Amino acid sequence: MNPYSPNRPRLIRLLPFLGWWRELRSGKVLRADLIAGITVALVLIPQSMAYAQLAGLPAYYGLYAAFLPPMTAALFGSSRQLATGPVAVVSLLTAAALEPIAASGSPGYVMYAIALSLIVGLFQLGLGLLRLGVVVNFLSHPVIIGFTNAAAIIIATSQLDKIFGVRAEKAEHHYETVWNTIQAATHQTHWPTFFIAVGAFVIMIALRRINPKIPNVLIAVALSTAFSWYIGFEHIETVALDTMADGAVQDVARDQLALKQETAAMDRGIVDSEKRYRETLARFGTNDSRTLHAQHAFDTLKLKRERRIKTANADLDELKKNRFDYAPGAGGVPGRFHLHGHVPEGAATDGRLWRIRSIDGETLVMNGGGNVVGAIPQGLPGFRLPNFDVNVILQLLSAAITISLLGFMEAISIAKAMATKTRQKLDANQELIGQGLSNILGSFSQSYPTSGSFSRSAVNISAGAVTGFSSVVTSVIVVVTLMWLTPLLYHLPHATLAAVIMMAVVGLINVNAVEHAWKANRQDGIVAIVSFVLTLAFAPHLDKGILIGAGLALILYLYRTMQPRVAVLARHQDGTLRDAETFSLQTCQNISVIRFDGSLYFANTSYFEDKIQERVSIRPNLKYIIVIGDGINQVDATGEEMLSHLAERLHGAGIELLFTGLKKQVMDVFLRTGLYNRLGAERFFST
Repeated sequence: MNPYSPNRPRLIRLLPFLGWWRELRSGKVLRADLIAGITVALVLIPQSMAYAQLAGLPAYYGLYAAFLPPMTAALFGSSRQLATGPVAVVSLLTAAALEPIAASGSPGYVMYAIALSLIVGLFQLGLGLLRLGVVVNFLSHPVIIGFTNAAAIIIATSQLDKIFGVRAEKAEHHYETVWNTIQAATHQTHWPTFFIAVGAFVIMIALRRINPKIPNVLIAVALSTAFSWYIGFEHIETVALDTMADGAVQDVARDQLALKQETAAMDRGIVDSEKRYRETLARFGTNDSRTLHAQHAFDTLKLKRERRIKTANADLDELKKNRFDYAPGAGGVPGRFHLHGHVPEGAATDGRLWRIRSIDGETLVMNGGGNVVGAIPQGLPGFRLPNFDVNVILQLLSAAITISLLGFMEAISIAKAMATKTRQKLDANQELIGQGLSNILGSFSQSYPTSGSFSRSAVNISAGAVTGFSSVVTSVIVVVTLMWLTPLLYHLPHATLAAVIMMAVVGLINVNAVEHAWKANRQDGIVAIVSFVLTLAFAPHLDKGILIGAGLALILYLYRTMQPRVAVLARHQDGTLRDAETFSLQTCQNISVIRFDGSLYFANTSYFEDKIQERVSIRPNLKYIIVIGDGINQVDATGEEMLSHLAERLHGAGIELLFTGLKKQVMDVFLRTGLYNRLGAERFFST
């Protein structure tokens, strides 16, 4: 393409990567981007798997989210160094949105997560195309400060069960779940899991202190995975159902086998029932009694199937919460699994704490060690349109909007910080388009919602990234991992991923930012603290804390602007006009000079009018009121109407209302409404 073509700037706006693609001809730039892309990938691969688990998804879905989104956001966004992919806060918000409507990790949960990515992407793309990037400003900085600090604590504490290797019952509120986890850890801690987590922490902290450029996360993952493989950390055994000593356990297991057979029969019945309903509907119409009867039979079968599956799954979930002790047999007698703490007196155990991993007919897969990532499907994810319907969209819409705004605010704040350093031009609306497309295309490759990452963007720019090609390289490394390296990740302990998450979110905790907001404006400090407390209190319903915090910020802003500063001015000894009350200056009995420091709109017109009337009441000889309008940025219809009536009433009382220093936009309002002509040009002065 001709670089001097007049169409080139417009084309670059549509395809931003054309602005930097030619720079890769420089060997220096290409080499820098290759090194930066590989470096970021070494951090992204383990982090993405950890964040997927935080989102309630199987770990390998993090790799799917690290595949297309980084490349797409770099090609169509305006930031050259922003590293996009799975991030902690968006992962937490995803889990908070989906856990009330589906079981974590279930096929339905995965489907909802992918659909959520598409909805988030469409919303962000729509905002970008409509040039509405300013909408994110409705979430004030103090709200984000409070939410981010609370989210960091929630994220860190949500990993405690993986650190201690326990399974605690989830409660309605997050703090109750944390308490349940702590109680479980006091008597059920899986010590090998705990020591692997501690080891991962030690490796990452030590290497970070030695040299921050060392890929400490990758090394911790590699060492803990190798150690897990060497000691047989997972320790899986397949046993016969009759090795379970507890009859209730056997009953639940056999019920799962019966469920498979019943489900197949019910599915055939539902298909036949639907066929009869369709035929009856076509033959007799909607309101015929035979059609209604056929529809009732069809709906009843579907409801019966759903209830049967729900009940059986609930029983299975309860069963998987149990822990078992294994007492080996003696003298040819087979060993038996007993509920933890119910081993017959005098019987020895193998010292392990076992749990049921899965049930397959008359056999059980028992896990006597720690949790690992396990088998990861080798190859790239399938490309297909997410499955969802209108009901799904309505259920996920509010969560999608929250994720869209918060995710973009995180991304754009990082991009702005880097743009200041690199002195590149940044377009917030184009960044919205890039983030939106990354989520849309990501949903086609089974990704959950993504955003810009602070930690990986810092790694990217510090590694020398010059263009967005570094993110393309990162995506290619993820592709290589999915195609050929996934078997190496089988033995990666969940405890290591939990340690990676905790280390990543430590940087989100910023108490100084709350203190700074308090010093700048006490009301902003209150908003930050309230957002922090409510986010913690309402977790996992994080949207409530954000919405209440944002609402409080708007209310306090309106409160501040309802009563702006109104100063009565007088001549200071240095010749300037100063606040008479502050400097104890003598004011004139016939002329009152008043400065109004704020826009004049519906919420504060009465306040302005009251201040004028107050001045009139204490100065019986008042002849002129001069309003200094330097601080009035805008006037709405209510403000203009009030000034018109006020000037008329004052004129009737023998007092003239004069204006000085009004800004152009304010004078334009007076000219359009005719107020300027009604009052007369002699009442308006430039200075």
